[in-house]
Formats: sequence, C-alpha cells, structure tokens
Amino acid sequence: MNDQAVFADFTRIGKRLFTEHLVGGNFGNMSARTEDGYFITRTGSYLDADPAQVVLMPLNGRVTPGASSEWRVHTAIYNANDTHAAIVHAHPAHAVALSLLVDEIITIDSEGKMLAPAIAVVDGAPGTQELADAVAVALKNSNIVIARGHGTFAAGKDLDQAYLFTSLAEHCCKVLHYTKLYQK
Repeated sequence: MNDQAVFADFTRIGKRLFTEHLVGGNFGNMSARTEDGYFITRTGSYLDADPAQVVLMPLNGRVTPGASSEWRVHTAIYNANDTHAAIVHAHPAHAVALSLLVDEIITIDSEGKMLAPAIAVVDGAPGTQELADAVAVALKNSNIVIARGHGTFAAGKDLDQAYLFTSLAEHCCKVLHYTKLYQK
C-alpha cells in the first residue's frame, strides 16, 4: 500500500471514530506500519484531519517531533508482534467507564464472544513506558485491550481491522451496561 492510500485510510477511519463517538475532540491516535517504521498521528491533532497531521516514526524508539504522546505504546506493540500493522487508540465512554470497575471484560453478546471473548484491562499512566509495556503484552495474543480509565488500544492487519476491534469493544461494553440496567 502506498503512502497516499495510508493517509486516506487515516482520514476515513478518523471520521468513522468521530461519527460513532469513539473519540472526542483531539483525543486518541492512530498509526500504520511501513517499511521504514510507522506513520502516527501528531500530538493534539484531530483524527479526521488531513495527512499533514501524520508523521513517520522509527521503530528504534527515537521520537519524531510532533508525534503523538502515545508513541511509546505504538512502538512497543509493533516491536512485540509482527502481525500487527495498524493501531487505533480511542476513548469510548462505555469501555473507559467499565475499565474502572473490572480487570477483565467478559463479553456476552454474540459478536463479542466470536471476536473478543475476553478484553484485558491494564494499568499505566498515559504516555508512559509502563503503559506501553502492559498494552504490548496484552496485545501479543489479542487485538483489543483497555487501559484503565483511559481508553482502548486496538491492533490489526490494517486500520480497518483496528477500527473494527475498537468499535466492537465499545459495543460489547454497551451491551453489558444495558443488560445490567435492564436487570434492575
């Protein structure tokens, strides 16, 4: 895939994240692996912004000026798992809220059971190496994890798949929320 196609995916997926209320304001970030490292959204940028809001980061841990403050997490994920080629970090409200109450989310809806029967919740302050390490370990054998009180990190073969797991996590958490609500 050429750089222009990757940039178009950033804009398209960013718009979907906003449309589904999976991010607000300039929260969240995305990245896509390339031969030279990975493209990542700039810190403070809107995810549906133009391609000028994307910078190239090396996988060796050197920081490109302007890269998202979560670059450590993206680097750790790519270095830990060769199959992950794209990452979406979002702040879906139901997933964030539920992460404050449990250490693991066991999904109960049919889509969740099929695609993510258990979603780990990990600790670590935003932007820290502690969070990067915890997320990378959780995503070694999974596509979705929730950072407690912070948001989801979804990884996949491309931005579409990472988006799918982001949306799935929020859907599963909504189903759990409504199920508890209706039981009362």
